[in-house]
Amino acid sequence: MMGIKGNSYKIKRKSKASTGSLFNVLERWLKVEDLSIRAVSAAYLPQVLFLLALGILYIGIGHYAENSIRKINTAQKQVEDLRADFHTLKADYMFNSKQSEVASKVKAFGLQESTEPPLKIIANQ
Repeated sequence: MMGIKGNSYKIKRKSKASTGSLFNVLERWLKVEDLSIRAVSAAYLPQVLFLLALGILYIGIGHYAENSIRKINTAQKQVEDLRADFHTLKADYMFNSKQSEVASKVKAFGLQESTEPPLKIIANQ
């Protein structure tokens, strides 16, 4: 009979960098472990600051564009509402300016339509 060891766990050794992570792949490709932080920060400080400035500018432009789109949409809704109001008012004006409507409204003041045609005055020079 063989010796019974009992229940034992197999210890899995975790590798320092798993292959699935994008950052681990970049770390191995750039060989960050070989560089000291002071040397990297001093040498690449202008480039890092430039990229940081570009990132902030990119974010700012994105916010400005979204704000402009929001303002344009609001203005378009207002234009549509004003256009509808204009057409309603124009239709009311055209209806109220008909001769029959004007005649019925001025009867309250005692005015009535003239049955004689207007006279044309000709000035001799």
